[in-house]
Amino acid sequence: MDIILKIVLVIFSVGLIAVVLLQKGKSAGLSGAITGGAEHLFGKQKARGLDLFLQRLTVVLAAGFFILALVVSYFVKQ
Repeated sequence: MDIILKIVLVIFSVGLIAVVLLQKGKSAGLSGAITGGAEHLFGKQKARGLDLFLQRLTVVLAAGFFILALVVSYFVKQ
């Protein structure tokens, strides 16, 4: 059980790294350097398509990684 959870944790880790690297920067270009993150903060730019999918996948993988890390640490402690 311990080994299986560690393997799943590594898969979640690699998946999370890959999804984060696939996303493009929020402040790309010169306009992003001038205005900063204000457009994203106030909702002027809505994510669509692949960007929205990658954002949601990032949240799911991050939550899964956090929960699995807690579970693995519990089993290793015993």
